[in-house]
Amino acid sequence: MPNIDVLNMSGEKVSELTLNESIFAIEPNMSAMHIAVVSYLANQRQGTQSTKARAEVSGGGRKPWRQKGTGRARQGSTRSPQWYHGGIALGPKPRSYNFTINKKVKKLAIKSALSAKVLDGEMIVLDKLTLDTIKTKEIVKVLSAVNAAKKTLIVLPEKDDVVYFSARNIAGVKVATVGTISTYDLLNADSLVLTEGAVAKLEEVYA
Repeated sequence: MPNIDVLNMSGEKVSELTLNESIFAIEPNMSAMHIAVVSYLANQRQGTQSTKARAEVSGGGRKPWRQKGTGRARQGSTRSPQWYHGGIALGPKPRSYNFTINKKVKKLAIKSALSAKVLDGEMIVLDKLTLDTIKTKEIVKVLSAVNAAKKTLIVLPEKDDVVYFSARNIAGVKVATVGTISTYDLLNADSLVLTEGAVAKLEEVYA
């Protein structure tokens, strides 16, 4: 089983933690992670873009000129797609881009992403992450002490408004709970910072 150092908020090693190999030491499944990321990005799309077809733009009720004898091409409406102010041919209409993936694939993708972070040495475990007051400077100090990258995902076992509001103004830093993490967030971050409580909860949920 893989071991990882547990640091305090000052960046000093306080203990060592043995990770569950079925979550943090599997062979990353690239296919599962790809499907999970594509699904996540597709579900973020609004799908509200819309264009008007020739039947929906105003005007064009009268035939612009007679069918024959003018020497010009026959036209039935001034709102055909080739006309200025005409309708849009085959344009986008409101639609849903959402699609779901199998729960087992989603679970495999999360475990693959976590294992990849451990394999690449991009996971940092803290014994705790607690603040008395909302202070962005304190979170910056902690991340600097543990040598976290500019793009960092902080994972907590449960919602903590003090940590969330302290970190939300830091560019590239995102705070999530064990229940809200996604494969996209894990792979998008250059550093993954978890508390011991978050690791225990991950092992409880995904083991």
